[in-house]
Amino acid sequence: MTTQHGLWTSYSGTGEIVLAAALVGAAAVVAYAGLRLPLPARLPRPGRTAKVCMITAWLVAVAAFLVCASLYVLHAEREHFGIHSTPGDPITPVTVIGLGIIWFAVTLMHSSRGWRIALGSGLIAALAAPWIFELPFDLVIMTRTAPIPPDPASYRILLFAPLLAVAITTLAVLTLSPVMRLTRPTFWCFAAMLAVFAVWSLDGFGYPSAPVPFALNVASKILGLATGLSMFVPERSEAGTPELKPAPQEAWTSVM
Repeated sequence: MTTQHGLWTSYSGTGEIVLAAALVGAAAVVAYAGLRLPLPARLPRPGRTAKVCMITAWLVAVAAFLVCASLYVLHAEREHFGIHSTPGDPITPVTVIGLGIIWFAVTLMHSSRGWRIALGSGLIAALAAPWIFELPFDLVIMTRTAPIPPDPASYRILLFAPLLAVAITTLAVLTLSPVMRLTRPTFWCFAAMLAVFAVWSLDGFGYPSAPVPFALNVASKILGLATGLSMFVPERSEAGTPELKPAPQEAWTSVM
C-alpha cells in the first residue's frame, strides 16, 4: 500500500522492486565505466559564444522554474492540497553545510592558481554539486507527487520540466572551470549514491520524515556532493607534487 507522508507518495510492491533493480543496474554501469574509461578526463571547454549561451540558458531556466513553481503551488493550494502543511524539509541543513564545505575546499585547493580560478571554480562546484543528487532524485519522484486536477500530468510537467532544465544547464556550467575533470572517485561516488537510492527504494523511497528514509536521504545527498567535490581535487604527479599551473591561455576567464 502506498503512503503519502510528505511531498510525494512512496513506492510499494512491484514498484519498489522494479525501481531498485533499475538503480542497481545503473550503479553497476557507472562503477564499471569508472574502471574501464581512461581517467582522469577533462571535458571540452566551451568557447566565448557557447559560454554566453550556457549562462543565458541557465538564467532562463531558473526564471522559468520560479514562475512555474509559483503557479503550481498556487493551483495546489486552490485545490486544498495543503502545500504549506507538509512536513518540514530536514535535508536542507545538510545541503547548505555541504555546499559551504565544497566552496571552501575547492577555493582552498586551487588558491595557488589565482583568485579568479579559485573562487570561480569554488562557485561552480557549489552550484553544480547538489544537482548531481537532484537530477536522478527528481526523475524518481516526479510521477509520485500528488495528482492535481483537472490534469495531473500537465501540472507535473509544469513543475518538473523547468526544474530538470535548471539541473541540466547547471551541470553544463561545470565545463566553465579549467580545473574540473572526471576521475574514478567521481564515478564510484555517483555509483554509490545510486546504490543508496536502490536501498531507499526498497523502503518505498518515502519522504524523509521517518528515521530510515531520512538516513538514506542524507547518505545519498552526501555521496552526491562528494561526487561533485571529486571533480575538483587537484591532480598529483607520481612524485606527489601538485600539477603545474595551466598556461595563461588555458586560465579560466569570465563569460563576458
